[in-house]
Amino acid sequence: MLVRVAVGKGTELAMNTPAADFSRAPADWTRGDLLDLEGLSAAEIERVLDTAQALYDATGGCRDKLSLLSGVTCANLFFENSTRTRTSFSLAARRLGADTVEFTSSGSSLSKGETFIDTAKNIEAMNVDAVVVRHATPGTPHLLAQNLGCAVINAGDGAHEHPTQGLLDILTIRQHRGRIAGLTVALVGDIAHSRTARSNIWGLKKLGAHVIVCGPSTLVSRRWEQLGVEVTHNLDDILPRCDVLNLLRIQFERQATRPFPSVHEYALLYGMNRQRVARAKDDILITAPGPINRGVEITADVADGPHSVILDQVTNGIAVRMAVLWLLMGVRRRGT
Repeated sequence: MLVRVAVGKGTELAMNTPAADFSRAPADWTRGDLLDLEGLSAAEIERVLDTAQALYDATGGCRDKLSLLSGVTCANLFFENSTRTRTSFSLAARRLGADTVEFTSSGSSLSKGETFIDTAKNIEAMNVDAVVVRHATPGTPHLLAQNLGCAVINAGDGAHEHPTQGLLDILTIRQHRGRIAGLTVALVGDIAHSRTARSNIWGLKKLGAHVIVCGPSTLVSRRWEQLGVEVTHNLDDILPRCDVLNLLRIQFERQATRPFPSVHEYALLYGMNRQRVARAKDDILITAPGPINRGVEITADVADGPHSVILDQVTNGIAVRMAVLWLLMGVRRRGT
C-alpha cells in the first residue's frame, strides 16, 4: 500500500508500508508520555501492541528503516546499567529516522553538583523531542514529565515499573498464541524487586489473562493478591496449568539480605529445566526479560530449546519502542 508519510515540517515521503498507514498517528491515542502500564486502559495497551506489530511487519522484522520521525531527536538518560533496553531504544529511534543522544551519569555534570532536573532541562534545551529515562528511584519519570515539555518514556524506575518491557512480553505472547484473554501466565522468581513483574501484571490483567506470581515466600508476599493475581510458592503445583512462564532474574543488587539459603536451592525449586518442561503443556512458552542466569532460573537446554521465545522478545523490544516513539511524537505534532 502506497501512503504519504510526514517526515518533517511540510514535507512528505511516499513509501510502501504493507502493514498499515503511518501517515498520521491514530486519533484515539492522546498520551504525550509513557510512564507506566497501571494508568493505561486495555484499549491503549492494544493500540500500542497493534502499532508495534504493524511496524514490525513494515520494517521486515525490525530490520528496515522508515522515515517516520525524520527531524526528531531522542535522548537516552540512563542512570542504571542496561544492554537490551538502551540498545533497542536507540535502534527503534534510528529505524524510524530519528537522531539519538546517549547520556550516562558517570562523567556528567551531576558529579559537579548539578541537580537531576537541571541536567534533564539542559538536555531538553538542545532541542530534544523525547527523553528515555532509567533510574533507580521509583517515580523519576513522573517527576521528569512534570518538569519537561518533551515526551518522557519510562525505561525502568527502581522496582516500580518497566512499561515497554511489559508491552514487549505481551506482544511476544500474542504473536505466538494469537490472544491474551483466557491465558494463564506465571511470573516466577524475584517478584518483590521486579519492575517487569509489576508492568506485566497490569498489562496482562487488563487484557484478560489469569496471572500467577510464584517464588520463595521471602520474595512473593501474599499482599500481591491485592492486585488480583494468584500467589503460590510451589512451581510444580501450577506448572500443568500454565500457558506461559516468565522467568525473572534474582536481583541480588536490590536486596539487603539473602532471601534464600543458596542459589543451588533456588534452582532446584524454581529453575526451569527439561524435567519441568516435560511436565508442562506441550505448547508452553518460556519467556524471560533478561539477562538470564543459565543454571539458576533456567537451564541452557531450555533457554535454547523450542519452547523458548526469549530472543523473539528482544526483537519485539525494538518494535514496541518504535510504536511508543511514533505514537508519542504523533500526539506532540498535532498538539493534543
